Amino acid sequence: MTRAEPVAPHAARAHHRLIIIGAGAGGICAGLKLREAGLEDFLILEKAPAPGGTWWYNRYPGAACDVPSHLYSFSFAVKRDWTGPYAGAREILDYLVDCAERGGVLPHIRCDTAVSAARWDDVQARWEVDTAAGGYSCDVLVAAQGMFNEPAWPELPGLARFAGACFHTARWDHDVPLAGRRVGVVGSAASAVQCVPEVARLAGRLTMFQRTPNWVLPKNDRPYTREKLDYFRHAPDAVEQNRARLYPEFAGFALFEDPVRNQDTIAAAHANLAVVEDPGTRAKLTPDYAFGCKRVLLSSDFYPAFNRPNVSLVTEAVREVTQDGVITADGAEHALDVLVLATGFHVSRYLSSIEVTGRGGLRLADAWRDGAQAYLGITTAGFPNLFQLYGPNTNKGSILFVIECQVAYLLRQLARMARDDLAWLDVRPEVMARYNADIQRDCDAIHVWSAPCNNYYRHPGSGRMVTQYPRHLSDYRRDTARDDADAYLVGARAAPATTAR
Repeated sequence: MTRAEPVAPHAARAHHRLIIIGAGAGGICAGLKLREAGLEDFLILEKAPAPGGTWWYNRYPGAACDVPSHLYSFSFAVKRDWTGPYAGAREILDYLVDCAERGGVLPHIRCDTAVSAARWDDVQARWEVDTAAGGYSCDVLVAAQGMFNEPAWPELPGLARFAGACFHTARWDHDVPLAGRRVGVVGSAASAVQCVPEVARLAGRLTMFQRTPNWVLPKNDRPYTREKLDYFRHAPDAVEQNRARLYPEFAGFALFEDPVRNQDTIAAAHANLAVVEDPGTRAKLTPDYAFGCKRVLLSSDFYPAFNRPNVSLVTEAVREVTQDGVITADGAEHALDVLVLATGFHVSRYLSSIEVTGRGGLRLADAWRDGAQAYLGITTAGFPNLFQLYGPNTNKGSILFVIECQVAYLLRQLARMARDDLAWLDVRPEVMARYNADIQRDCDAIHVWSAPCNNYYRHPGSGRMVTQYPRHLSDYRRDTARDDADAYLVGARAAPATTAR
C-alpha cells in the first residue's frame, strides 16, 4: 500500500477500470476477488493512514466484535487460530491486513486519500472521483465504507470550551494518560459497554453519562485453552463445523421469533444485570423497552464495573460542558480531566456522507432524502455503475458473509458488462422501489423493531428502516446469486471512431 502522490488540481485524471472507496473488510474482499478473477486495474482509496476500516479506527480499550470469531472471517480465508470465541479489534485488524497482504491487494491501496466527491459523466460513461490529493476516473465505482465510518459528534453546548482532553471512541487518543484521572464517558451503547470496564481499572474516577440503558447479555469470551486452539488449528473441518453450528443463530431471527427462547434470553440479561450491588444503580441500568428494539449488546464485565468505588452512573441529561467538566440538567457539576464521547456513528448516511452526483445532476443526498435505499442494498437508481458494499438494509449477522454475497454479485455484473460490451448499467427505478417496499414490509413484521425506543435503525425524519435486513441470510445469498439481468437498464459501449483512409 502507498500514500497517494500529490496531483495538481487540473492534472489529467488517472483512469482505472474500478475505484473502491474504503480499505476495510469490504474493500479488501473486493480486491481479493477482483485479483482472483484476473482483474488488476483497480485502486482502493482509503482516508486513514492504513487499511482496516472500522477496525483501524476503533481501537479504544476493550474494542471487540460481538459476532463469534469463527463467523467473522471470509469463507475463502478461514482463520483457525482466533485466540478466543470473540475477537478483539487488534486481532481482527491483523487478520484483514494479512488477507490483503497474502492476496496481493496492498499495492492497490492508496492511504491518506479521502474521497470528497464523485460525479457520473454521462457522455464518457464513467465516474470522476475527487480527493485532496487529486482526481481519478473509473468505469465502475464501488462504495465500501459501510455504516460505521462517520463518527456522530454530540451537539453538547460548550463542548469546545472543555480544557481537558476530549475525543470520540472511534478516534481514541492513546497518548492521553488515564491513570488516576477523572474520566467522563458520554453514552452507554456498544463502545461504552466495551471501554468502561477497561477505563475503570485505570481512572481515579469514572462517570458514565447515560441517556438510555441497553439490554446487555453475558459474553463468553474467555480465551481458548492451548488444547482448544490446537484442536481448531489441526483437526480437519473443526472450524468449518463450528461455523456451521453458529450460523443458524446469526442468520435468522430465532432470538425474537421463538417466545420460549426470547424469555430465556431476557432472563439471562436480567441475571447478568443482577450483579450490580446498588439497587438504585441497577434500576437505572434496567431497560424499560422491548428486548431487541435496540441493538442487544454483549459483555460480562460491564455491569461489575459499577460495583467499583471509583465508578458512578449519571442519568440526568448533560446540560452543558464547561472548561472544567460537565453540568447536568439537575445543576450538578461533574469535574473532569478527560471527556470520552461514546456516541456512535451516523449509520443512516452511508455513501451520502460524500458528495455523490449521478445521472442528470441527481445528488445522492436528494435521492435519499427520506432514507437510504438500494436494490439488494447494492445499487441505487440514477447512479450507473455504482455498487455498494454493506449498503442500506444489509445489517445482519456477520457482515463478512453479507460482503461476500455482494462482492460475488459485483463480479457477475462486471462479467456481464464485459460479455455484452456494456458501458453502463443502472437499476430500474421500479425494481428498486418494489424491492424496498417489500423490505420495509418485512421490517415492520418484526414487531420489536417497531416498538417504541430510540434506535439507529430508522431514518430520523421519515422513520424508514434503513439499516436492518429483515430476512434470513440464506434469502440474501439466494437473491444476490440469481440472474436478474432484467432489473437493469443498460447502455452499449460506443464503437471506437474509425479514421478515413
